[in-house]
Amino acid sequence: MNMDPDAIPNLLQELRDQAPDELQVYFIDFEDYWERKLWHELTDRLLEYFQLESSGEQTIPLFDTFIKSFANKINQLKLVELGLQTVEHRAEKDRLDFLKTLARSVDKPASQDAYVYATSAVAGIHMMQKDLEGAKKSLDECERILETFDYVENSVHASFYRTCAEYYKNEFAEYYKNALLYLACVDVDDLDEQDRRSRAYDLSIAALVSDSIYNFGELLLHPILDSLKDTKQSWLVDLLFAFNGGQLAAYEIFGNNIAKNNLLKEHKTFLYMKISLACLTEAVFRRPPHQRAMTFSAISQETRVSADDVEHLIMKALSLGLLKGTIDQVEEVAHFNWVQPKVLDKTQIEGMRDRLKEWDSSVNHLGNYVEKVGKDVWAT
Repeated sequence: MNMDPDAIPNLLQELRDQAPDELQVYFIDFEDYWERKLWHELTDRLLEYFQLESSGEQTIPLFDTFIKSFANKINQLKLVELGLQTVEHRAEKDRLDFLKTLARSVDKPASQDAYVYATSAVAGIHMMQKDLEGAKKSLDECERILETFDYVENSVHASFYRTCAEYYKNEFAEYYKNALLYLACVDVDDLDEQDRRSRAYDLSIAALVSDSIYNFGELLLHPILDSLKDTKQSWLVDLLFAFNGGQLAAYEIFGNNIAKNNLLKEHKTFLYMKISLACLTEAVFRRPPHQRAMTFSAISQETRVSADDVEHLIMKALSLGLLKGTIDQVEEVAHFNWVQPKVLDKTQIEGMRDRLKEWDSSVNHLGNYVEKVGKDVWAT
């Protein structure tokens, strides 16, 4: 319910009396901006105040009475942001109704971005209440609206992707995608240290146990992984690099930590198959393009997979699109002509440099040979 404008000064004075001394100046500004109808300045000052830990429960009466009295005069996205700042101070039983009401209040053609912002928060409350169906319905509506936008504020996308990541926490590939999209919408340095570590840890686990993620490049280049350095979870970063480089020796060293995480422990057999695939693709990548025919015995030696399982490993790599080529079952030879692109470490880059130098030398040699053999033709 909106407050009578004549009662606003009394409300602000009452809240000012309850506020610590260092916050008194905010209420002076609130009343000044309100009296002069400086809505933009008032909104920004309120946002600044609401983000202070010491503002506490005062945010609720400020929003429910003061802010609602001029809600239609301010930026609707900022209105939702102010409303969201009050949620954690409200009783749990009231949060969903409050957010639904807030979402309805901004559900207008000109403020659909604010509606998505609020509806993403509604989905979050549904998940807290274990109502996954309600959460999915809200997220689907947000996605439908977002697809119609040419541009939207990062805060809106961040809210949507953060909630999607939580919703898909047990669907590793979807979690991985949405968590990275969320991080693309925020400044990692603005996240608190615990949040950074938690997200880096969850992303690493999701990347490893997903049966559709075999390229960790985007994660390995992301600064979020720096939060795991010099911690008890730093082995996860080393394990990711071992997978990226197909390094069986490194996997055997850092793989001893797999038992520290239940998900990794449950997927131990799958992880060995995954590192074997990484080892195969790396073995093919290291070879020059004209030497990518590998015997089954050579593959077995490179990947440490038994001779009986080599063909299955090759077929798995081909079906996943990690490699392209053909298999000669009679001769027990695999002919590869393409390797899936991926982020390279320094050793892999050095290997590529050597192959480029070899190619350059071969081209020069061929050029000299053609010039020597065909000089009569050139003269003619």
